[in-house]
Amino acid sequence: MFENLSDRLDSAFKNLKGQGKLTEINIAQSVKEIRRALVAADVNYKIAKEFTDKVKDKALGTENVLNAVKPGELMVKIVMDEMVSLMGGQAAGINIKGNPGVVLIAGLQGSGKTTFSGKLAKFLKEKKSKRPLLVACDVYRPAAVDQLTVVAEQAGAGIYKEPGVQDPVTIALNAIAHAKSNSYDVVIVDTAGRLAVDEEMMSEISKIKESILPTETLFVVDSMTGQDAVNTAKAFNEVINYDGVVLTKLDGDTRGGAALTVKYTVGKSIKFVSTGEKLEDLDVFHPDRMAQRILGMGDIVSFVEKAQEQFDEKEAKRLEKKIKKNKFDFDDFLSQLNQIKRMGDLKSLMGMIPGMSKLTKNLDIDDSAFAKVESIIHSMTPKERGNPELLNMSRKRRIAKGCGRSIHEINMFIKQFDQMRKMMHMMSKGKGMERMMQGMPNMGNRK
Repeated sequence: MFENLSDRLDSAFKNLKGQGKLTEINIAQSVKEIRRALVAADVNYKIAKEFTDKVKDKALGTENVLNAVKPGELMVKIVMDEMVSLMGGQAAGINIKGNPGVVLIAGLQGSGKTTFSGKLAKFLKEKKSKRPLLVACDVYRPAAVDQLTVVAEQAGAGIYKEPGVQDPVTIALNAIAHAKSNSYDVVIVDTAGRLAVDEEMMSEISKIKESILPTETLFVVDSMTGQDAVNTAKAFNEVINYDGVVLTKLDGDTRGGAALTVKYTVGKSIKFVSTGEKLEDLDVFHPDRMAQRILGMGDIVSFVEKAQEQFDEKEAKRLEKKIKKNKFDFDDFLSQLNQIKRMGDLKSLMGMIPGMSKLTKNLDIDDSAFAKVESIIHSMTPKERGNPELLNMSRKRRIAKGCGRSIHEINMFIKQFDQMRKMMHMMSKGKGMERMMQGMPNMGNRK
């Protein structure tokens, strides 16, 4: 996410390395590089210039203060504060109050409206305890209704559609009536898009909004289109005056211009960001956390939140008992791997940990990183998974054939698993962090 921007900003801050303090000369040099980094990220030059002028003024005001702080660290803090302000300052909530609350989804074709509608339904159901109803109002695109139907099923949401009806206003109004009579408390209306802004599309979305009076109107935009995304957002806002922006495809080749400047340009907050293809890959947009990630500082708060979502207190207590008895087995290990995978894309998760984004940016890390370990465990019998000590050479040969791995790989994995199990048992007995670190394995990697 925003790797090129992060790298260029990092280079700008490195110009201050070895400097004793901020001076007018080194401030000017760094600010120039920061402005170039922003323009390269598809930020409008006027906005980039205004941003860096503010950074420069603040930096000049600190020339004779905070001598204990390194110049590079001080400049990072100034840039971060300005970046947070540029992106809106704080997270903006979504208004789903009403009987039912009605959310209208707008945007160009291909921006990800339908997928986002499903993601929002899943988010509201699981995190807000709502009962959402998805409404198919895209009556033009082939298979649009079928796509929303599949998405609704995956999200565990209701679906309202009227095959053959070509009036989206009628469908939307009937859907709201259906929601009221069937105890749905949030209606999410997925509308049609076009390949470009045109009068017909704007007229239709305006009629829908005037008819259903949504409590929240969200504009979905493909962040990979950069400054064009901001221009499109501005055009839509002039017509339907939406409440917030959703940025999709942030996991792609995104330069960052849209995320940084849409709030400044349109005056509307980014409310959600989509960071993957899975329905759970949706995050509330926090300007401060995004700024931290852009500046290579990680996002440990979001990481902890994702971990807490998967935390099962009963399971944790069960595992604690097994670890204390040194009975942690392969089934338990597999369960923990699946829990990590449910938290989201592995590389994105590692990017949330301070310092890890730079270490992993050139590594090909995805969910398949666990594939070797999983294939080995799945080649074991249930009895072997529950009793690791049963694995003699004969069983190892059978497992190796079953998963297509070598005996050496099987031995290495079992050895590493055994080291990990002993380390966890030591920690449960209070043997200390130092011994834990010494015994920490590198699961699944060859020596």
